[in-house]
Order: sequence, then structure tokens, then C-alpha cells
Amino acid sequence: MASLSFFSFLILFLSAIAVSDAGSVGINYGRVADNLPPPDKVVQLLKSQGVAKVKIFDSDSAVLTALANSGISVVVCLPNEQLASAANDQSFSDGWVQANIAKYYPATKIEAIAIGNEVIAENITDTTKFVVPAMKTIQASLVKLKLDSNIKVSSPVAISCLGNSYPASAGSFKTDQVQSTIIPMLDFLRETGSYLMVNVYPFFAYKDNSKTISLDYSLFKDNPGVVDSGNGLRYKSLFEAQVDAVYAAMSALTYDDLKLVVTETGWPSAGDAAEVGASQENAAAYNGNLVRRVLTGNGTPLRPNDPLNVYIFALFNENQKPGPTSERNYGLFYPNEQRVYNIPLSQKGLNGNQSPPASNVNQTAPVNNWGGVSKATSGQTWCMASPNAEAEELQEGLDYACGEGGADCGPIQPNAACYNPNSLVAHASYAYNSYYQKKARVSGSCFFSGTAYVSTQPPCTYFFYPFILFTFKLIHSCSFSCLGFAAFGNCQFPTGY
Repeated sequence: MASLSFFSFLILFLSAIAVSDAGSVGINYGRVADNLPPPDKVVQLLKSQGVAKVKIFDSDSAVLTALANSGISVVVCLPNEQLASAANDQSFSDGWVQANIAKYYPATKIEAIAIGNEVIAENITDTTKFVVPAMKTIQASLVKLKLDSNIKVSSPVAISCLGNSYPASAGSFKTDQVQSTIIPMLDFLRETGSYLMVNVYPFFAYKDNSKTISLDYSLFKDNPGVVDSGNGLRYKSLFEAQVDAVYAAMSALTYDDLKLVVTETGWPSAGDAAEVGASQENAAAYNGNLVRRVLTGNGTPLRPNDPLNVYIFALFNENQKPGPTSERNYGLFYPNEQRVYNIPLSQKGLNGNQSPPASNVNQTAPVNNWGGVSKATSGQTWCMASPNAEAEELQEGLDYACGEGGADCGPIQPNAACYNPNSLVAHASYAYNSYYQKKARVSGSCFFSGTAYVSTQPPCTYFFYPFILFTFKLIHSCSFSCLGFAAFGNCQFPTGY
């Protein structure tokens, strides 16, 4: 009876874990370029990567039409140059909402309207005074068309609108903007049930302070963390500290009930000599680990129960953007739809089950981190074959690893220690991992045409006992050695050679 009670508790405990809320990952679809694929091709690309949310910087008709019936939610933008017209003329806002929102909704899943972009930033400008009035007229237009319950109105603010962001607990808005802009905006968000949009870029903080800010801390890699002297919380990433600084700034003004969405964040894959940290490897690490953090973690240390919702900047490298080299190199994809580096963009991708873009014919050259960068330097990662990959592709990967790749495949030969279970996924996993470890877990060594993924949990080698052991240890906040049910018999997967 006691064992039955324990087992019942175990099931309930694991069920509670399984239903914990995860965040969402979207992408900013910028188009400041003359070489991008047409919108219908872009929608196909987004769907192939499991991307369910996209944000654009206008309300382009071709884009909104292409997104119709795709299942992809979209945030559209009222451009900065139209804020004055919207703020001063309700009829302008009525016409804009009719032509740019109602015309496409609900076939196109418009979920929010961004009023300008980073108008509220470091300094007050002539346009700043129009933000909240424009938000109100656009909201009034939505109410007239009975769209206000489904479409939210907000405005992306730059994190530079904070007067203080370190430590996170001391986060505060710039004093000269609080009464004129910040409080009226937060009041509007509260009254309409909306949320704050904020753009967060740890890259800029690292670039300007690379001698004092750890790169590992900036890229979500393993690091000791930084203890906030104000609230005692330990931060393991600069991103989370910056987000919590915004939460703290809202709390200081007694807007603790408001939520936020990170409408832009990213890391450039190339930059000028002075742009310290801009590289393909670091971009893959930041964005890959960000996706893993958002889709598998809880909220921030200050708001652990509020899932993180982010939009990565950006979908493509945009060749006509002005400014330093980095501005043209934030893209996850080249204009020909090939990846700049390989990372997952959805839960399916995290599990190693995401198909590559149809046009991406060469996947061996780009960096491949798949979100598993944070453990690579310590050796505690394994390369696993996806159980949902096509058998033919798995066999090709297995043949390469055991042949030209030089993996140690002796243990998976008949009658050898790792032959059982005699399945293609098990044998491919062993061969992939052998190759991966012999290559010192370098970026790109766990891909195999998209049939492999990096795991930070060791492969299970027994059936029931480690499952119970894992749960028991998790309950007691201890480390664990195996997650899930066994798939590899008694075969031990090495972590280094």
C-alpha cells in the first residue's frame, strides 16, 4: 500500500511538472533589403521551422495577405512617421485600422498593434508626445469595430528608457519621462489589459563593457551567476537581469500587475572591429540558448511564474540597413533562405525533429549549436539521433559516422556491448555521439542532415530504477543522472575521448 501511494504521488508530481507553462518564441520579419524572397515564400519558411509568431515593422498588404490562414500570429506596426496623424485625428486612426487591420482579420491572425518602435527610449523627442495619444485613438478604432478584445495595443520601448538597470532590483525609468510618458502609457496598458513591449539587447551592454561583463553570462552559458545586492536573487544571464530591471522599474511605480513581452532581442553574426563579441559562434550561442531557455524554463528570477515571451531579431540579414556592420547581420537566415547558423526555433526543433528549409542544400558549413551551447565546454552533452527522423537519413548518418567520420562503432556490432537494443535510432545515437565526442563537441559536429540534436541529459541505460531515482532526487533538489525511460539497454555513452 505504501509503494502504491508513493507511485501515485510520483505520477501527480510528474504531471505537475509536465503542465508547467513555457514561453513563446517569435521572429521579427524586417525587410530593409532588396534581395529577400517574396512574402509567400517567407511564410513557407516560417512554417517549416515551426515559427508560430512573427512581428513586422509596418502593415504591408503583401505580407498580411501571405500570412492569411497560415496559423501564424502577427504583430503589426503603426510606423513612427504616422504617430502624429494618429494622435491628432481620430478619423485617421479609424481609416488606418479599417484598411490595415479589419481588412485582413481574422484570416490573418493579428494579435497586437505596435505603436511606433523605440520612440520611448533614452531621450525625449518631438515624436514621444504622440505615443500615448496614438495608442488611445487606435484603441478607440478597435473598439468601434469590436476588435479590441482580440487585438492588443502597445508600444515597444528601448531598454535605454531606464535611468538605472543595475542591479536589476534597482531598475527605474528616466525621471524626465515618468510623468509625461511612462505613467500615462502604463495606465493605458492596465486599463486595456495589454502588456509592455520592450526591446532587450545584451549584446550592446557586453560590447561596451566586455572587460567587466562575462561573455558566458551574456550568452546564457554556464557561469557562476551574479547575485543582486538588492534582492539577493542570483542571475545566470544578462538577458534575465535586464528584463527584471524593467519589471523592477514598473514595480517602483506600483504597476506590478503588468506583464511584458520582449519584442526584440538578438545577437549579430558579424560586426566591425569595434563591435566586440559580434560573431557567428556567439550569435548561435545567444539565440540558441535563448530559445532553449524560453521554451524549457520558467520566468525570470523576479517573475518566475510569468513565462518569457520573446521575438528574435531578425529573420533575415538585411543588406540595406544603415549603420555599423552588425546592423546588416542579425539574421537567422540569408536571403536565399539558407541558415546563417543552425538553431531550433520551436519545441519540435529543440527535440531534434524540425525539418530544414527546403532550399537549404548545404548544412555542413554553418555553425550548428541547436541551443545546446551552454554545456559544450564542460563535456556534459551528448549527440542523439532523432527518433522522428526518416530511416533512410538516419542510415546515411550512421554510415558516415562509422565510415568517413571515424566514429568508434565497434560496440554496436552484433554481440558487442551496445548492439542491443538493435534499432536504427539506438545505433545511430551511439555512432553520432562517438563522432561528436571525438570532434570535441565543436559547433557543427552534431547535425547529420538535421537528424541529430544535442542533449544536456545523459541517455538512459536502465528502465525503471533511474526514473524513480531521478524523481526522488529532483524532489530533494539534487543532481540526477538519467531522465526518462531507457532506450539504450546497458550501453554507456561516453562524454569524451
